[in-house]
Amino acid sequence: MYPEHPAHTPAVRAVDVHHPAPLPPAVVRPAPIIPVQPGALPSVASIVLPDGRVVTGYAIQPTQPEPVAAKPAVSRAAVNVALGGVGFLAVCGGLLLLTTFIAALTALITQLIILAAVIFGGWIAVQTFSASGHKGGTTVNIRKAVFKRNHFHG
Repeated sequence: MYPEHPAHTPAVRAVDVHHPAPLPPAVVRPAPIIPVQPGALPSVASIVLPDGRVVTGYAIQPTQPEPVAAKPAVSRAAVNVALGGVGFLAVCGGLLLLTTFIAALTALITQLIILAAVIFGGWIAVQTFSASGHKGGTTVNIRKAVFKRNHFHG
């Protein structure tokens, strides 16, 4: 596949060989000890197991949740004043509605009375002015009645 190349001479190169130099061993020096007064020593608890063994260890404090911002307390006096104001407004509104209802009822009754008077007055007017219209009623002649009552026979 590939053409054959004639033999060539290998190139001569200068080769530098590097040998790693060992590092000197590290000297471990202990940290200086500074006496410090501890802030608070945790309490050590010992528990005696039922088989008689004693287990000693530090007590683990349970984690406390972050305190929730407390809502400001509302005083009883403020609540009572607010409820009293709501009650007062409810009573005033009820009295206003009652007054309006009574005024409307009075106007309705007045209009019904006026309507009855108009209807009754119209009926009387029709009876009076239409008496000559029909002959079914009794006709009284005043002069003859007066004479008869006073026994004037003439």
